[in-house]
Amino acid sequence: MTGVRDVQIGDATIGDSHPCFVIAEAGSNHNGSLEQAHQLIDVAAEAGADAVKFQVFRADRLYPKSAGVSEYLKLDRPIYEIIAELELPPAWLPELARHSRDRGLGFLASVFDEESADLVDPYVEAFKIASYELTQIPLLEHVAAKGKPVIVSTGTAELAEVGASVAAFRATGNADLVVLQCTAAYPAPISSLNVRALATLKTAFGLPTGLSDHSRDPIIAAVAAVAVGANVIEKHFTLSNSLPGPDHRFAVEPDELRLLVRAVRDAESALGHGVKTADPVEYELRQFARRSIFAVKDIRSGEEFTRDNVAILRNGSLAAGLDPVRLSEVLARRALRDIPAETGIIEADVA
Repeated sequence: MTGVRDVQIGDATIGDSHPCFVIAEAGSNHNGSLEQAHQLIDVAAEAGADAVKFQVFRADRLYPKSAGVSEYLKLDRPIYEIIAELELPPAWLPELARHSRDRGLGFLASVFDEESADLVDPYVEAFKIASYELTQIPLLEHVAAKGKPVIVSTGTAELAEVGASVAAFRATGNADLVVLQCTAAYPAPISSLNVRALATLKTAFGLPTGLSDHSRDPIIAAVAAVAVGANVIEKHFTLSNSLPGPDHRFAVEPDELRLLVRAVRDAESALGHGVKTADPVEYELRQFARRSIFAVKDIRSGEEFTRDNVAILRNGSLAAGLDPVRLSEVLARRALRDIPAETGIIEADVA
């Protein structure tokens, strides 16, 4: 499939002819503190992100209480208890949404069940569906039916699974879907990111695509993603890696988030327009350092041009002579007038 449709999220257009949309993923790094949630919004704004995103979930809709301990978290506590402590109170939503918009940020949320989607609907410009919810088709259909754009991560998924979810989404009549390549490891090794897969997803589904980057590095994956056509970059961030909680240790800190946004914008600038032509910044050296045919000795009118009295030299600040490709033509002729040394040989000089 070719041709990628644009998706509008608030004032931003997501698509191939538009700047990469950078989502600062606050997630649950508020640690249950409204003040910390506000600080995260300020950090995202100061870094230059386009949107900030939180996660809205309920422990009893994520795991059974007996789900046990997660090995990757390295926390000797049941996952249910950890998740319960990180729930974002619904009462925060209007305040966080207002603060985000006051700081020029789009306000987004990941939702993990239908009731949470209903709670955040009045406040968000788009929904996010996390990787592990990709195959939860009833949730995907419920969110799609709200008519807002939806961003879906694809960690752990095969292409056919992504295809099934995209088809289910489109069947609702909502076409505003963005798909993110993602590696569900925390942190994800750079070698596991498979950034080129986002181009595969774009080709397969004709949708804007991007990268949800779980690596610890703030720059490499983002720049690589922009280089292969990412329309969206999502990155977890925190106030400090030393804060308690499951997601702080692999998130980037404020200065690193700022570096990431700058790297994305610089990478976009470096990619340019793709037309091979001389750039205006090259014009001076194009004239100064390119070569043309010069007299290297005084040449009298009627004298034959030879390799002893002409050469191909860089122009410097002198007026350029004939193009080097014409040297053999010049060597077969005689001078029509006197030509001082270090003068470019021009058309009027050649008999």
